[in-house]
Amino acid sequence: QVQLVESGGGLVQAGGSLRLSCAASGRTFSAYAMGWFRQAPGKERELIAAITWLGGLTYHKDSVKGRFTISRDRAKNTVYLQMNSLKPEDTAVYYCAATQYVSWPTPERRYDSWGQGTQVTVSS
Repeated sequence: QVQLVESGGGLVQAGGSLRLSCAASGRTFSAYAMGWFRQAPGKERELIAAITWLGGLTYHKDSVKGRFTISRDRAKNTVYLQMNSLKPEDTAVYYCAATQYVSWPTPERRYDSWGQGTQVTVSS
């Protein structure tokens, strides 16, 4: 069982930055890929960034491309989401997820380990 714990959310003004962290632990951490999802009130959860654990291949949704960057530190079993130029529409609960399903880009439904989520609120 993989445990994922997010941190780094909070309240920030539009144009500001936040860095989310997701620490993974468990019997043996062996994810194929890690992803960051978000869910805004009244909206469906969406995958916004993903990274393969070994090779470091990345994916960023168009709406965050150029503003958000996913990265990972394998030595620390941690994945990050650097969020710059934040907008009010980025307000959501952000979730970290992991998958062992070997496919790239990994379909959203294949992510099966989840963190508890961290709130990001961007004020205008």
